[in-house]
Amino acid sequence: MNWEIIKQSLPMFQKGFELTLYLSLIGIIGSIIVGLICSLIKFFKIPILQKIVSIYVEISRNTPLLIQLFFLYYAFPALGIKLSAQLCGIIGLIFLGGSYMATGFSGGFNGVKQNQIESGKAIGLNNWQLARYVIFPQGFILSVPALAANIIFLVKETSIFTVIAIPELTNTAMDLIGLYYNSTDYLFVLVIAYALILIPLSLILTLLEKRVCYGSFGN
Repeated sequence: MNWEIIKQSLPMFQKGFELTLYLSLIGIIGSIIVGLICSLIKFFKIPILQKIVSIYVEISRNTPLLIQLFFLYYAFPALGIKLSAQLCGIIGLIFLGGSYMATGFSGGFNGVKQNQIESGKAIGLNNWQLARYVIFPQGFILSVPALAANIIFLVKETSIFTVIAIPELTNTAMDLIGLYYNSTDYLFVLVIAYALILIPLSLILTLLEKRVCYGSFGN
């Protein structure tokens, strides 16, 4: 291990680290929003939109992010739509993550007791009010374990962005290896960089999961 080589590479890895965090954050927030909307559409069985959501979820979950990125980055320009690499990465992450989040939310919403939903309807709540005051508060808590797993999954999926030349962590490591052939040193930094992101995030999400479960069920 050559520590001097590692030291010289740190500024480039810092930029990749910051970009990875930025893309992950935008992708996760967008995925949660898309997933929440899709899960509510499926829960209330809204005509037409329910079928569209089902098709979207099946396509998204059953195609690799790699193929989705290739389509956005290389096929869209042929249709006259030109997107930057970073925008393609964000859209791809949201497209993939939204379907996983939708499944996670749906599991939580379906866990809300039917008698509480019926009670809400009995006092005159419409679908929006049911979602806001009854279904979402309880369903979100039940969804936390699935959402936590999906968040970790989406952060790791940013490593695929290297295929469209987004200079995130993996792309930075691959570029440095291609230039200087110090594979062991740069891969070591890459592993440490992802560990610095994923280990604290995993601990925070685990703590959140325990807190919401304790608050809900007294365990």
